[in-house]
Amino acid sequence: MGIALGAGLSGADFRPFALDFIFYLLFVPSIAGALNKMMYIESESAPDPLTRGLPFRHDFRNGETEAEKWDIRRRSTRRSSSSRRRGPTASAGGTHAEVARELGCDAGSISDWVKRADAAQASPEDNPFKVAGENRRLRREVGRLRRENEMLLKASAFIMPSEGRWSVSEMCSALKVTRQGCYAWRRRPPSARDRRDAEPSAKISEICAASRGVYGAPKVFAELRRAGARTSRKRAARLMRESGRAGTTRGCAGRPKGERKAAAPQADAAPDLVRRDFSADGPDRARFADITYVRTHQGWPCLAVVMDIWSRMIVGRSMSDRMGAELADDALKTAIARRRPGKGCVHHGDHGSQYASLLLGRTMRDAGIEPSMGSISSPWDNAAMESLTGPIKAECVHARNFETRERAALEILGYIEAFYNRVRIHSALGNLGPAEFEARHREGAALNAA
Repeated sequence: MGIALGAGLSGADFRPFALDFIFYLLFVPSIAGALNKMMYIESESAPDPLTRGLPFRHDFRNGETEAEKWDIRRRSTRRSSSSRRRGPTASAGGTHAEVARELGCDAGSISDWVKRADAAQASPEDNPFKVAGENRRLRREVGRLRRENEMLLKASAFIMPSEGRWSVSEMCSALKVTRQGCYAWRRRPPSARDRRDAEPSAKISEICAASRGVYGAPKVFAELRRAGARTSRKRAARLMRESGRAGTTRGCAGRPKGERKAAAPQADAAPDLVRRDFSADGPDRARFADITYVRTHQGWPCLAVVMDIWSRMIVGRSMSDRMGAELADDALKTAIARRRPGKGCVHHGDHGSQYASLLLGRTMRDAGIEPSMGSISSPWDNAAMESLTGPIKAECVHARNFETRERAALEILGYIEAFYNRVRIHSALGNLGPAEFEARHREGAALNAA
């Protein structure tokens, strides 16, 4: 019949019928679904307010209506909450997995619904979702206020020195600040906090100048305390940050991974008399030695140093273009000539060929010094010297560009003798310099003898 009807219609008569048929196929189901949803929302079986707006991860592939979807969500949430209150063995409830299998949905969705339903029933103070949202909002607000304050400070700092080049009105308009606020800031007297910070700021400037700009907030705070200033470490760090000052930092080597490699036996190796005990009960009892490179435009000369572990004072040094046994021997002879140690003084180094040489061994034997060596491929056995060469590199060598080797030797000599041994404080010495530490020890010994 349809074929006959279609055959009896002309092309002009069949076109409106085809358009109506396509419209019915495309839009009538969508309109019916929308009306069904509106009727369901207004009905008494509307979704539970505890589960409204929650993520829905169940994939309905059996043609359920919207009302059935919300009904499964509401029943799963209440069943899981009831099972948690009555216990895991209650007959009226079940675990999330059991409820998910019974209702045919995902157990993760049920767990998420239950958590959010409990949060909706809890007080605002106990709701973790609301507390987390409030914390995020407060962090954004604090960040915005800090940026605005920083912009205002920068704007004021720009307007004052540029007043002769441009008018105040033009600069305030370009910087989005009011002219009245600019003039009020100019006439405003220093605040009580600024007046309290004036004295520590002046002392911090003096300390940074005396320390060659290498001290950070901890050492600056220690110097302020020694000077009698009443302040805190955070305040010292804030004043340094506001004035654009920062101490010298150096990178730390990472500990190698894997098992420790066994050292190959050496016939000329000395025993480890230190065993990572970087302390001494008096001067000239234990000395540590090491060699490092120095970068210059003329090459890489080598620096050998000898340090007394008791006071952290560098008692011997030597520089040469070649890393030979003569370099380590010259540093040791300088240390012996400067401060003659008694019998039994320990000289600790690594397994380098310089410290295992016959030349250095003869010098130690003639002076009554006992040789000591750490393990192979273990810089922690000589960590005291690693802690010494680090500041020398960061505060002197890497902070400057040496055109010649003579200039490098002169700068390193001034750093060691004029700053490191006499001025630079050490936390291991109670924030005292090596020279001051030894002077106080001599004064205490003289008083005890008297």
